[in-house]
Amino acid sequence: MAVRRLTRSPAMLGLYGRAAASMLPGASRLPLLPGGGGAMPRLTLTLEDVAVDPLRLVSYKEVCEFGASQHLPCTYPHILAFPLHMALMTEPAFPFRAVGLVHIENTIVQRRPVHHRELLSLEVSAGEPQPHRRGQSFEILTLVRAGGELVWEERSVMLRRESVPPGGEPQEGAGTAGAGDCAERLSDAWVLRGDLGRRYAAVSGDRNPIHMSNLSARAFGFPRAIAHGMWSKARCIAALKPRLGDSFAVSVSFRKPVALPARLAFTACTDPEGETSFRVLGTRGGEQHLMGELFQPHAETPA
Repeated sequence: MAVRRLTRSPAMLGLYGRAAASMLPGASRLPLLPGGGGAMPRLTLTLEDVAVDPLRLVSYKEVCEFGASQHLPCTYPHILAFPLHMALMTEPAFPFRAVGLVHIENTIVQRRPVHHRELLSLEVSAGEPQPHRRGQSFEILTLVRAGGELVWEERSVMLRRESVPPGGEPQEGAGTAGAGDCAERLSDAWVLRGDLGRRYAAVSGDRNPIHMSNLSARAFGFPRAIAHGMWSKARCIAALKPRLGDSFAVSVSFRKPVALPARLAFTACTDPEGETSFRVLGTRGGEQHLMGELFQPHAETPA
């Protein structure tokens, strides 16, 4: 596995330009653009001494409704690593075009709380494509260290669709909130504004056209702009904050996209063993948008 050590976070504007260029007719045949198929590049991107921007962190907490804390929300390292994700997915040897990929599953392991003033080291790589009933899937693996200590891990499963239109079929995944014995229940109603995609994009850097406006979303087969999956996960974790310890894992599957604006219902169930399952449903038709589990990680097993 080759390792490329970056000296600064990649500029998102250039990465989005490269991603957009790969959509042009015949672009997959050009040597400097991704999307030509083939094997996944055996490449790891690393970035050392990453500092958290305190103003951006405050804005992120507001959009995702996290309360005040000296520690990072467990989803925030994903924001720090996202430019490396994009850099990897716009590598010339990357087999798929970044535009149009769908985030279908995400697992985060927090080993300990991360203080917002800690300097962090990021490491990002991708796994080999695997057959999926809707096309091909692959994993993006992210490791975060502080002072050499592994403090955070993430596994994101991405789908390259080759059948079934967007949102046309639910995904398998974790969580059946409300099933079985429930020692403690939690429920809430959420109202999502139509500009949520743009507000989250401003704090996350994820400016995928499917989130930005109805017009740009229609170009990719969605009737309206949709909420970011990682906003949905962050909002769930914010709601579950009283049940979080110092070390935990949160796994979710993203099912039917949330078209904006929206009214959603969040429910969670903690069983007698202390594991919590949760879900996000539409309040009108009861559509399943997200299913997840909160549990204790295995000490020796990365995300």
